[in-house]
Amino acid sequence: MNSELDDLDWLDEQRCVSLAELAELSGLSETDIRELTESGVLVPRKPDAGVPSYTRHCVVVARTASRLREDFELDTGGLALSLTLLDRMRELEARIRELEALLPR
Repeated sequence: MNSELDDLDWLDEQRCVSLAELAELSGLSETDIRELTESGVLVPRKPDAGVPSYTRHCVVVARTASRLREDFELDTGGLALSLTLLDRMRELEARIRELEALLPR
């Protein structure tokens, strides 16, 4: 059984986690999470709130960041760039699939 997925089963888009919980779930430090938030990679549910809270999507992004840091020894700036590029690649791949679906068979 995949415990990583089990950990997220209880978390839906309506339920949020705190900065400390996100750090615990992802393996990143709270400082790393703050820096990724400042760079726009992690977006709190209510950005104007005094205490940030994060959605399930942010947990997934933070865990990806943690794996990238571990595998490639990236600093926070490298993590932000890598995550931004991965997100852009996913968007472009989705757009390609949409366009391919419009082509006649």
